[in-house]
Amino acid sequence: MSLHHPAPVHDGLTEAEAARRLAIDGPNAIDDRERLGLLATLRGIATEPMFLLLLVAAVIYLALGDLGEGLLLSFFALVSVGLVIFQERRSAHALDALRLLAAPQVRVRRGGQVRAVPARDVVVGDLVLVNEGERVAADGLALQATGLAVDESLLTGESVAVRKRVRRAGDAAAGPVNTVDTVAGEAAAGSATHPGGEDSPQLLAGTLVVAGHGLIEVVATGRRTQVGRIGASLAAIDAAPSPLQRQLRRLVQVFGLAALVASLSLVVWYGLQRGDWMQGVLAAIALGMAMLPEEFPMALAVFLALGAWRLARIQVLARRPAVIEALGEATVLCVDKTGTLTENRMQLQRMVALSGDAAAGAAWHRADVPPLPALTAALLEAAVLASRRGSVDPMDRALHEQGERLLADTAAWHPHWMLEHEYPLSPELPAMTLVWRDEQGLRRLAAKGAPEAIFALCRLDAAAQAAALAQAHALAEQGLRVLAVAAGSEAATAGAQLSAHPQSYALQLLGLVAFEDPLRASVPEAVAQARSAGIAVAMITGDHAATALAIARQAGLDVSAGALLGRELAAMDETALAAAVRRVRVFARVLPEQKLRLVQALQRNGETVAMTGDGVNDAPALKAAHIGIAMGVRGTDVAREAAGLVLLDEDFGRIVGGVRMGRRIFDNLRKVMTYITAIHVPIAGLALLPVLFGLPPLMLPAHVVLTEMVVDPVCSLAFEGAPEDPRVMQRPPRAAGAGLVSGALLWQGLVQGSGLLLATLAIYVLALQGGRGTDEARTLAVVGLTAGNLLLVAVNATAGLGWRALLEPGTRAFWWVAAIASAALALAVALPGARQLLRFAPPAAADLALSLAAVAAAVALAAWLGRSIRVASPVRAAT
Repeated sequence: MSLHHPAPVHDGLTEAEAARRLAIDGPNAIDDRERLGLLATLRGIATEPMFLLLLVAAVIYLALGDLGEGLLLSFFALVSVGLVIFQERRSAHALDALRLLAAPQVRVRRGGQVRAVPARDVVVGDLVLVNEGERVAADGLALQATGLAVDESLLTGESVAVRKRVRRAGDAAAGPVNTVDTVAGEAAAGSATHPGGEDSPQLLAGTLVVAGHGLIEVVATGRRTQVGRIGASLAAIDAAPSPLQRQLRRLVQVFGLAALVASLSLVVWYGLQRGDWMQGVLAAIALGMAMLPEEFPMALAVFLALGAWRLARIQVLARRPAVIEALGEATVLCVDKTGTLTENRMQLQRMVALSGDAAAGAAWHRADVPPLPALTAALLEAAVLASRRGSVDPMDRALHEQGERLLADTAAWHPHWMLEHEYPLSPELPAMTLVWRDEQGLRRLAAKGAPEAIFALCRLDAAAQAAALAQAHALAEQGLRVLAVAAGSEAATAGAQLSAHPQSYALQLLGLVAFEDPLRASVPEAVAQARSAGIAVAMITGDHAATALAIARQAGLDVSAGALLGRELAAMDETALAAAVRRVRVFARVLPEQKLRLVQALQRNGETVAMTGDGVNDAPALKAAHIGIAMGVRGTDVAREAAGLVLLDEDFGRIVGGVRMGRRIFDNLRKVMTYITAIHVPIAGLALLPVLFGLPPLMLPAHVVLTEMVVDPVCSLAFEGAPEDPRVMQRPPRAAGAGLVSGALLWQGLVQGSGLLLATLAIYVLALQGGRGTDEARTLAVVGLTAGNLLLVAVNATAGLGWRALLEPGTRAFWWVAAIASAALALAVALPGARQLLRFAPPAAADLALSLAAVAAAVALAAWLGRSIRVASPVRAAT
């Protein structure tokens, strides 16, 4: 074991100096992704089939000498580009906001105070505290190192962790370093080929602390770090296609192929039948534009980006789009107790001093007034000495607060003792032991941890251990978190070496300290919501079984099967464990690495599992779970990178809120997919059927584009903000793997679209037969199509909610789009120049009223028929 003594350090930079250096050197950031600039967006639009068809149609009209029609289509092309840019930017801004939330925080010492700052604000000369599970924010030199080991595989490709030593006197100046050459100059000390390496003081940006903790002085930031020099990419949000994105991409490809075949066939048929090949090409372009459902992928991209933004507003950060889709499928929520169900606000509630015989203990309650009894004072003294100064651990902080309050004016308070060594917690020994040097040169040892671990360190006999365990159990049954405390001392002769293991020392058990971590006020209601939604909630904790069961009862969890202990879990085979997790909802004394087995057992039972975690050892379980949820405040970087969700305030209610939001997003996605399917039926039908029936063409390319100008913003605005179903958390979870676009959904869209198609086609045919001109008949049909389009939006956006839902705030976007579309169409009919370009003619008021009435009746009938088709997501049986 490498034993490094803490070195005295200065107070760090002042805030003013840090701000000055940040202004000079710039943020500690590497461009982790290629920003989609305007030119890149335009290049993407230029390859879109819809845009290319529009340009071809404009060129053909210009070649035929129809300047007005060609310029109109060119104008529509520019408008479509603007719409795409608007939607791309809207999604990009949402993702940029998420990236700011996802930016890691680091703890720095400035002006003698430790505070958290964004990693991008770290500057050269900062003193940064690093802990197990965190990524190093910038290149630096270790000033303090306790069991510090770092994985440098990001730079070296070697997965073996390397130890780090403190900076020696000759390594660099003791004060703040303001040059980036220090690391480069020390390359030879760590490795012949790169900085860092075994037993070097150098910690490099992007590397991972896998053990221990320490303090580093920053010597390089941003692009001047080693990882910055080689241009490594550390993306904060995964942009990989989700399953739904891949499904819709395949669907669009199928529709695109069908549109190509149909368009080519129409060109050949029109040319052979009528001999007008150019008009055949124009009719084919209109048909191709009408059949292409390019809104599918755009709507999904907008929904996922804005859905992630909406989740962030309720303090749930989605790092991958696929996890938003999975939220509605969750059937089991596996959560930690401390900090998730409880407030993670530890208060020292009870102390029980034990003097050999546990029955002769002296008890202290938080309500007691000082001074403390001698045995209890000795217990608190040792508990404080077993807690690191400046620690972020809530129990360490609670002990130091009470120690300062109760011991500050006594001989049991030792602010000037020097810490000589720390034996950190480990899976094999869940106890922390600190070695101090007192004024007389004696080594004083203090240890605290799980009662069983401390009892083992103190080598208690069976009778004493049973009595002490009974005391611990009695405290745990009150819902308290219990730790045991021990102490010892030895003469520290000159040159005496520390032992490599804390088990080598003779420690004496002093007693038990018990902490209260109150249940969050929002938890019982959130658990009740989860259960009503068919979602089981399981608690997984390393705490005592009695404590876990007490908190579980307060939270409303099912405790009828009792608690399954980690040692019992370890003894089970896979079949027995799978059977146990069907009924047990409280798991106590569970080691972090055992979480993976629990996840896998639940998954073998067909469950969709959401798992919370915060430590390095939680990463495999978070990665294996369908929905990994990392803690944003106390979670390690490793846990956050493995998880799909990050809880920014670590409240269990946020998880249930995230499930609710995930269900709403999926519901609205299904609604918009039904609408897109429905609206393309009349557009394509009106472009094709009149031509096949020998009638004058109804839908020219300009009319198709004019309709699409309404469809696109409706998809990304009206449906995304549609109100949620009030019963969204009163139905079982969606079946695992249930697709977004099902056969039933397509059929409902076809029924709705067919009703509108028949109505508008009938309007066109009857108007022609009634002696109206082609332009007047076309006007009636297009007005009817636009009105029917808006009615389809209203029908689908409020599906299952009633028409009153149209008056809710979330439907404002629909009313804005409806108003703009109606005004644009009215101007197109009223203005002579616009009428000429679009081949319109002013219709009679009676004809217009009959057309609108017919369309409204047809859409209402089609919606009624569509409701008879079950389109709700397949659901699991309620648990």
